[in-house]
Amino acid sequence: MHSTTSETPTADPPRSLPPTVDQALKIAVVGGFGVGKTTLVRSVSEIRPLNTEETMTRAGTGIDDLNGVEDKRTTTVAFDFGRITLDATSVLYLFGAPGQERFWFLWDRLFSGALGAVVLVDTRRLDDSFFAIDRLEAQGTPFVVAHNDFGEGTHSLEEIRAALDLDPQVPLLRCDARDRGSAKHVLIALVEHIRTLIAQAPR
Repeated sequence: MHSTTSETPTADPPRSLPPTVDQALKIAVVGGFGVGKTTLVRSVSEIRPLNTEETMTRAGTGIDDLNGVEDKRTTTVAFDFGRITLDATSVLYLFGAPGQERFWFLWDRLFSGALGAVVLVDTRRLDDSFFAIDRLEAQGTPFVVAHNDFGEGTHSLEEIRAALDLDPQVPLLRCDARDRGSAKHVLIALVEHIRTLIAQAPR
């Protein structure tokens, strides 16, 4: 996917944090290979995001499954990092996880200390989503699932929910990771979901 965003900011984004910020919240962005995690982090980050993308080489032939993403030329080999300011006191730090199965051992470390997670899914490669969902459920990390719509539009959200066997309380929504507004909507849905879970927790 291209990393350009369709929503142009009306003002220059902040480069440094205001002195009033006293709360930093960690969000993990996970999902299968080529689903758009790097693109989502790039589209919402108010700072130049840290990317660890490398050009794919023949060394990955037979190791990385390119089915459905045959045109992919680069891949994340560690993680992506970005930042978005919520208000005068709070910021979100975004950590995009690598999607290839050979890097899944890094995910538990990225989940450590995370307030919540976004699971990006591609209906062409839904099987790639199960590991992320299973790990997040096992760790008790709140998450939302976002269908990164590549324009195929052949599956309803109800069909995707059934295929992933999602708990009815887990939010599922469509997004376009290239679009800043759409990506921000996913993060807002996650924060609202976390607030709901906190409010429902026994005291």
